[in-house]
Amino acid sequence: MLKRLFVVLAGLGVSIVCVASAHAELTRVDVTTRTDVTGSPYEKIVGTAHFSVDPKDPRNRVIADLDKAPTNSAGRVEFSADLYILRSKEANRSNDIALVEVLNRGRKLVLNGFTRGASNDPATAADLGDAFLLQRGFTLVWIGWEFDVRRTDGAMKIDVPNAQGIRDFVRGDFIPNDAHEQQTVGDLVGYTPLDAASAENRLTVRDNQFAPETVIARDRWTLAANNVTLKGGFEPGRIYMLSYRPKEHPVSGLGMAAFRDVASWIKHAPDALVKTRQTLAFGSSQSGRFLRTFLYYGFNADEKGRQVYDAAWAHISGAARLSLNERGATPTSLTMYEITRFPYANQSTRDPISGRTEGVLDNERSRDTQPKTFFTNTSVEYWGGGRSAALVHTSPDGMHDLKLADNTRVYYLTGAQHGPARFPTKVNQGQQPDNPLEYWWTMRALMVSMEKWMKDGAAPPESRYPMLADGTLVPVATVAFPKLDGVQSPTIIPAIQRDGKHVPFLVPQVDADGNERAGVRTAESLVPLATYTGWNFRNRAIGGPTLLVSLLGSRIPFAATASQAAANRDPRKSIADRYTSRDAYLASAKQAAETLVRGGYLLAQDVEQVMARMQAQWDATTAATSTSR
Repeated sequence: MLKRLFVVLAGLGVSIVCVASAHAELTRVDVTTRTDVTGSPYEKIVGTAHFSVDPKDPRNRVIADLDKAPTNSAGRVEFSADLYILRSKEANRSNDIALVEVLNRGRKLVLNGFTRGASNDPATAADLGDAFLLQRGFTLVWIGWEFDVRRTDGAMKIDVPNAQGIRDFVRGDFIPNDAHEQQTVGDLVGYTPLDAASAENRLTVRDNQFAPETVIARDRWTLAANNVTLKGGFEPGRIYMLSYRPKEHPVSGLGMAAFRDVASWIKHAPDALVKTRQTLAFGSSQSGRFLRTFLYYGFNADEKGRQVYDAAWAHISGAARLSLNERGATPTSLTMYEITRFPYANQSTRDPISGRTEGVLDNERSRDTQPKTFFTNTSVEYWGGGRSAALVHTSPDGMHDLKLADNTRVYYLTGAQHGPARFPTKVNQGQQPDNPLEYWWTMRALMVSMEKWMKDGAAPPESRYPMLADGTLVPVATVAFPKLDGVQSPTIIPAIQRDGKHVPFLVPQVDADGNERAGVRTAESLVPLATYTGWNFRNRAIGGPTLLVSLLGSRIPFAATASQAAANRDPRKSIADRYTSRDAYLASAKQAAETLVRGGYLLAQDVEQVMARMQAQWDATTAATSTSR
């Protein structure tokens, strides 16, 4: 089939438009910039990808309201998205894998995470951090998929058509941290009210996720865009919900079609700007939930039935999916309690609440195009926000461990919070200091294993996660967290509910220090100076002290000496009782790091930096005591 290449001069830049076959899903790419990353062998390509999908195709009909979107003369739905590519200019440097990252609220995350401090828009070699992914030969690709992102500070988005003839309500929760009269409802940023003054608009308040709602009188509040002003101010720490009819309902599920079709373009289009034999999808947090949603709805097959992604890695997503493929979608939302939906595991299981039997990958849409999968989760995804990560590897009734399929690995990043806090850590919105436990060294090692699994078929390290069978996974009421002055017991955290019924709430069991026992433990947690948790209750200064701070964990340091522990009524052993000296502590840390290297959970090249961090933690933690030297 004929291909055409148009070169269009636009101002001082050159826009290259690649037109594929008449029935291709990605029809063309308008390149706005193509520049070298100065001082490196890499280049970046920035532009706009244009798509066209058939709303009658069975693989597209699953997209909510696609049948209500306007079509072109060929009966196809058109849309476009921002595109960004970072790759080596030298073909022999490629590992023949495109790592396509799911943007998080329009932002790139893998550069900063895996490459240790890289810029999200690198211009020079210094902006690439240690260039870990690029040095390994990955081609890095990003495509906009979220309709409600604002194009500021390099954020990328998708432009989709609106469903015609829809006037339904949209809803968004928010928890104020202060008593100001005006609050912004971030979940609803993509929706402009049809009538901001309408009597139909509704504002309610409740004290926890599953408490009854109280309706706030309409004459007490006003609405402008997604900003609410309440006479007398809001009550910090309470949960408010706003609903109204928007002017437009974007067909948000097209974001999954864009993520599908850009990978198919890379693998199959002869005129694609970049070509690799394999593709790896990576998504973190919101983006990991996107991937679980993407796979469940069968988007890992393109319109021609070809498998799109050879492997998929959902990071810190728990068992949750994303509010995306539905009318009134709120993909920005951090409220997980409503979207931890069955199915939870890859394999088919029976849900005792709905009676349905299916899996994320084991269903009629997804069964024939299953990728290799990694699921990595921290303590936060087991404990907080209703993400219920244990359901990824247990039966939906919470009674049995599941046998994982050969194409699935589950790694529990023991004791870590959603994203590591800076060290030295401090008290912010929580009652305890934030949790700085660093897990990205583990992630780098797992990325090398994923690459070898894809290229050579070499099996990655065995899954490591808490299990019911050995008592490292338990119902929340039986967790043996030590009683510590000034620290609330995590057993008060509520289980999520679906259709009025409780979903099993299973969490990792802890040792005498309150540190979790199972999973991939880093040197920091194997040779600890503190208790690390995946939960942190809201600081009383911002209200709601029995509610969790979203995505936050805790670092609760050990007492320096036995006498300090006794004075604080702290049952945990003191630092002085654990380590006879700084050198003894570092020797134990080095031994732990070397064991992790042998297991494939740490790279030998990263041991030096891990040890530097361990030394810094010792010095900061013990600086005021005589036992630090």
